[in-house]
Amino acid sequence: MSNQDYYEVLGVERSASKEEIKKAYRHLAKQYHPDFNKEDPEAEKKFNAVKEAYDVLSDPQKRDQYDRFGHQAGFNGAPGGPGGFEGFGGAGFGGIDEIFEQFFGGMGGAGGRRRPSGPEQGNHLRYDMEITLEEAYSGGEKVITIPRTENCPDCEGRKTKSESGSTTCSSCGGSGQQQTTRSTPFGRFVSMQVCGNCRGEGVIVKDPCPTCSAQGRVVQERKMEINIPSGVEEGSKLRVSGGGEAGLRGGPSGDLYVVFRIRPHKVFQRKGSDLWLEEKISISQAALGFEKEVPTLDGSATLRVPEGTQHGETFRLRGYGMPHLRGSGKGDLRVKVKVNVPKRLTPRQRELLEEFAHINGEKVGVENKGFFDRMKDAFGNG
Repeated sequence: MSNQDYYEVLGVERSASKEEIKKAYRHLAKQYHPDFNKEDPEAEKKFNAVKEAYDVLSDPQKRDQYDRFGHQAGFNGAPGGPGGFEGFGGAGFGGIDEIFEQFFGGMGGAGGRRRPSGPEQGNHLRYDMEITLEEAYSGGEKVITIPRTENCPDCEGRKTKSESGSTTCSSCGGSGQQQTTRSTPFGRFVSMQVCGNCRGEGVIVKDPCPTCSAQGRVVQERKMEINIPSGVEEGSKLRVSGGGEAGLRGGPSGDLYVVFRIRPHKVFQRKGSDLWLEEKISISQAALGFEKEVPTLDGSATLRVPEGTQHGETFRLRGYGMPHLRGSGKGDLRVKVKVNVPKRLTPRQRELLEEFAHINGEKVGVENKGFFDRMKDAFGNG
């Protein structure tokens, strides 16, 4: 599945009409179809990307989902916000008979493309779960609610009110497809097209289920318990097998992919398995050294600052970081100290600092000269 933006693949604007999308697809399909570009090793890859983009953007429901949530391939560029989800099946290579439908005006069959008549896996879903840094540290379980397409509970996906409420389509004999032969400038071609009588289903529903309106599927909200792994990172993905939408014609359900988003923390910054913390210290603490309790995600730890510590120095507290997602142990807590220089001094503090500077032979203080004195100094008229 392509990771590139579908609109970029087809070279159309996001506001493009259905006709503009179809026109762009036909042009690119002719340009990249591998049967007509056998010398280009990248032709099939480009054609598949174009086909995939068209399959999504030509379907109003899939296009709406894509515009809101992005596409699910590796979940790249999917902005779905906290609690967001997306789901639509992957678009595949439609075969040469489908491209001939585009070339020669209908050879691909009624309604456009061939439909598989056998079991088909349901769509995968994506759910973005926002958690705190503390939850990522300790792990645990969290219940989420997602809307997903499931088999109708009343007809169990049959689409009919009773088990005998459908009959085999007489036009296609239950295959869902009809054969068409057409002569073209390239020769005679035989293609399979979707049966117009049963719309590719192979059966005719005579006793429709009122609950699902003979669709066999309904959208329901489901609560699911998700296990948060200890040490999970931003963007980590958790696959829940069978947690996606119900399959078609007895096919297996799709999967649910949970993508973790970690909220920014007020105190800590995370870099891999390490946590970073800034701690302010005074001039005297930096010069003389001291010990101090600093916060951790599960309590506190003792920070030992040696005498002569400089502004910006970083100290490492081993094992006080995040648990390693893969493997045992934890990362480290790294404390960066910032020497805090007071903006105002008491008379006694000033006296002591001046004495300290005098002992070191340092010049301190700022002369307060008037405007005319500064002008004399500038022009050398002392």
